Amino acid sequence: MSKPFKTPQKIILNPAIIIKAKKFSESVVSTIDYKDSNQSNIEKIRDDHFISKLGEEAVKKLMEERGNKVIGPDYTIYPAKKKSWSTDLMINEIEVAVKTQKKSAANKYGLSWTFQFSQVRKDPILKNPEAWICFVEYDDTDEKYSCRVFPPRKMKSLPLKEPKLQHLKGKKKVVYANDLL
Repeated sequence: MSKPFKTPQKIILNPAIIIKAKKFSESVVSTIDYKDSNQSNIEKIRDDHFISKLGEEAVKKLMEERGNKVIGPDYTIYPAKKKSWSTDLMINEIEVAVKTQKKSAANKYGLSWTFQFSQVRKDPILKNPEAWICFVEYDDTDEKYSCRVFPPRKMKSLPLKEPKLQHLKGKKKVVYANDLL
C-alpha cells in the first residue's frame, strides 16, 4: 500500500456516505440471524452494520487520498443463506478487513475491536495470520461523522486478548488500542 502511515489518521465522512450506510443497515437487518452469537437486539444489529460501513468508507477514503486503488465496500444485500464473507476492501489488489468501534462504547469499555471466537463461530480472518486488517474508531459523540483510522496491520502481529466483560470470555477475542499504539 502506497504512502504508509504510522499513527491514526482522522477522516471526515461525506453526508452522502452516511445516508448510504444508514440505508444499507436498515435493509440488511432483516436478512441476518445472529442467534449463534446470542445477539437478537435488532437495534444493535442495525447499528453494528451502520458503524461497520462507516469504518470501511473511512479506510477507503484515506487509502484513496494516499494514492491507492480501492474496491469496496460491498453494499449488496444478500439473502440469509447466501451471505458474503469476502473481505471488506481490496486495496491495490490486497484484501483488507476493517473493524470499527464507536467512541461512545470506547468511552465505556476502552477502545478495542472484537472478533468472534466461540465453539459455534469464529471470524474467518483468525485463521489467516497473513491477512491485513485496519481498525477504526467512529466518533458517534458528535454530528461530524469523523473516524480515526489506524495503520493496517497483519493478523499475526496482533495481540489477541480476552475481553474484559466476563460474559464474553470464551466467545470473543479482543484487540485493545493501547496495544497498537
